[in-house]
Amino acid sequence: MRFNRRAVSLYLSAMFCAATCFSGCAATPGSTKAQPRAAHTEGFVHPGLLHADKDFARMRSAVAEQRQPWMQDWQVLIANRHASLDWNPRATPIVYRGVDRIHAQNYPVLFNDAAAAYALALRWKISGDDAYANKAMAILNAWSHTLTAIDGSSDRFLASGIYGYELANAAEILRSYRHWNTDEFQRFQSMMLHVFYPMNHDFLVHHNGAKIDHYWANWDLANMASMLAIGVLADRRDIYDEAIEYFKHGQGNGAIEHAVWKLYPNGLGQVQESGRDQGHTMLDIALLGAICQMAWNQGDDLFGYDGNRVLRGAEYAAQYNLGQDVPYTPYKNSDVTQPVISSGGRGDMRPIWALLYNHYVVLKGLKAPHVAAYAQKAAPEGGGGNYGPNSGGFDQLGYGTLTYTLR
Repeated sequence: MRFNRRAVSLYLSAMFCAATCFSGCAATPGSTKAQPRAAHTEGFVHPGLLHADKDFARMRSAVAEQRQPWMQDWQVLIANRHASLDWNPRATPIVYRGVDRIHAQNYPVLFNDAAAAYALALRWKISGDDAYANKAMAILNAWSHTLTAIDGSSDRFLASGIYGYELANAAEILRSYRHWNTDEFQRFQSMMLHVFYPMNHDFLVHHNGAKIDHYWANWDLANMASMLAIGVLADRRDIYDEAIEYFKHGQGNGAIEHAVWKLYPNGLGQVQESGRDQGHTMLDIALLGAICQMAWNQGDDLFGYDGNRVLRGAEYAAQYNLGQDVPYTPYKNSDVTQPVISSGGRGDMRPIWALLYNHYVVLKGLKAPHVAAYAQKAAPEGGGGNYGPNSGGFDQLGYGTLTYTLR
């Protein structure tokens, strides 16, 4: 049985926002000496987003002993150009995503740098070579010193969500690095709290002024993932709990009863975007997996919530995308009616299956034959840059064969 490890009484660092400086303010003189942070702070496990200390210990041991399948995926990681010491950040003051007829879109600089920061931080944590931590740190510092806003069309909320959770994960891995001094770490936390979180919160509350069911599930899920990750990174229990509450009881399409909205007696659950296309359906599964994994490392079992509802959605998506038939109920919201399941993008490949397979099948001993088959098909899972140059290939951090394989 999985017990909640959180303390009942928690220090909510509400004063942190006022005390920490925003991305452009100067550091306090004399405070730049490297100051390692404790492995744990009250209420949260650190590192404790997609990976915890026990996970890194497992990865290090497997790679050191050159065991498979970890070693095969390690080779994929170190061959990726985003994990190279030659990578240079391209931080910019304002990131634009979506055609607003005023500004040119430039968001690829952010999703590429987020992928690089994560890959480099992961490479450091496994190899112990500080050169990779230094490079990851340089990327994160460049953005915290530069970024002031995310703008564009409504797509800006996709950027605030997807790149928010990805950057937070890179920083959470790096937070124990002895040369990332406290001022710089707090500057990064402040950027996440002042640029990303307000957009995450605003979208989930107001949905860009649209009807509650207008935006597809992935919009909510992306901003929930970012919100949850920022809560842990910034030691903000209120933000973390906001994301958990929305997952369970939110009104938008990303809340779990809406994201996996139709349950069938055979253990499958129809995903909200199944009638749209399979690429976005797979994105829903990717984000649900990330949210559940991050919460799991803080003691909250969203994987098992509501009778393993996430698993039912993952099995449904996997079964259909493996070429098999699934039941389908016509979907209708305020804007669209989708009478049949979409074959668009069927067979979409994303590095999302090792996480789900290892949790449900290996750890919990549940049956998930289609998730298992997709995990085998996807292995070894790559990262950003291994699935094409466009944003869809960077919507998930990847390398799951290396990071999630338990045995």
